[in-house]
Amino acid sequence: MKRKLAVCAILVLAAMLAAGWAWAARVGERAPDFTATDSNGKTHTLSEYAGKYVVLEWTNRDCPFTRKHYESGNMQALQRKWTSRGVIWLTVASSAPGAQGYVTAADENAYLAKSGAAPTAALLDSAGTLGHLYDAKTTPHMFVINPQGVLIYDGAIDDRPTTDTADVTGAKNYVSLALEEAMAGKAVSVSTSRPYGCGVKYGN
Repeated sequence: MKRKLAVCAILVLAAMLAAGWAWAARVGERAPDFTATDSNGKTHTLSEYAGKYVVLEWTNRDCPFTRKHYESGNMQALQRKWTSRGVIWLTVASSAPGAQGYVTAADENAYLAKSGAAPTAALLDSAGTLGHLYDAKTTPHMFVINPQGVLIYDGAIDDRPTTDTADVTGAKNYVSLALEEAMAGKAVSVSTSRPYGCGVKYGN
């Protein structure tokens, strides 16, 4: 009986892997590689950015929590600050077709230009593959990966879980904190936090 259960477990795991399932990313472990296409049709993989810090930002421009950080200019400022220091910043849109926040490539490029956003690239993930791989829960939901490919931060953008743009001022930004500490050779003091925002609008 035990042997049959073990065989069944192996078959289930194999089926999950064949279907593209994988264990979600965990802080302190190697971040799972991915392949995704951006709003300009270019393919990106995590492995191509080996040796660099990478930030993943889940977004939904119709979510009031996301709007808080874009309408205040906070997200754009973070993108510019860190990309100027060599960080790869990838914005990810995982909303399914027909759901809030779903965008076409043209829609996304128009929004990036209008808002003055400055990520390295905007990845279109309407199938939710990348979102599920990292277990992205909210918009925004932030991840930081170090040059060795290890996930060093997973969680909220800051410690003010509101939609009020005034709360950006004085907030402790966990993404900047993680990058500053890691770049200084220090341990990341806040490596996880509870992400806040709208739930990612995955398809069924």
